[in-house]
Amino acid sequence: MTIIPGRMTAQMDRPFVVFLIGMRMNNWFAVDKWSLAVNAMPKMMRELYAHPELGFLGGHFWFGKTTISLQYWNSYEQLEAYAHMPCRAHLPAWAEFNRKVAKTGTVGVWHETYVAGPGQYENIYINMPRFGLGGAGQLVEASGKRERAGERLRCG
Repeated sequence: MTIIPGRMTAQMDRPFVVFLIGMRMNNWFAVDKWSLAVNAMPKMMRELYAHPELGFLGGHFWFGKTTISLQYWNSYEQLEAYAHMPCRAHLPAWAEFNRKVAKTGTVGVWHETYVAGPGQYENIYINMPRFGLGGAGQLVEASGKRERAGERLRCG
C-alpha cells in the first residue's frame, strides 16, 4: 500500500452509508460453527469488489475473536438489495448460518448501519495509505478550511 504523506481528509459530495458487520466467536472450540461465518465474509468482499454496480464503495476486514468488516455503500437501498439477492453470496450464507449456527450460541453476529452525507462526518488521515472513507471517497489535503475537525465537519 502506498503511503500518502501529510494530512489528508476524505470528501463525499453526496449521501453514503457506513456499514459495520461482524461476528464474535463465543466458543473457540466450535470451529465447525464459526468457520462458516469466517469463510463467508471474504467471499462476499471479493464479490462486492468485483461488482461495483451493486453499490459497494470499499471496505476493510479484520479477523480475531471479534471479526469486523467496515464497508462503505452508495445507499442503504443498495446495501439492503444486496443482502436479499439470492444469486449473490450473502443470502445463501445467511440462510446456512441460521440453519446450522444461530441457535447454538457459539457465534454472535452483529451489524450497524449509518447513513451520512455532506456536513455529517469528519475524518483525518496522516501518513496513511488510502483507508476507510479515504479509500471510498475522494482524498483532499486537510489544510485551510479543512485544517481542524470542526471545520472539516462543516465543509461536508
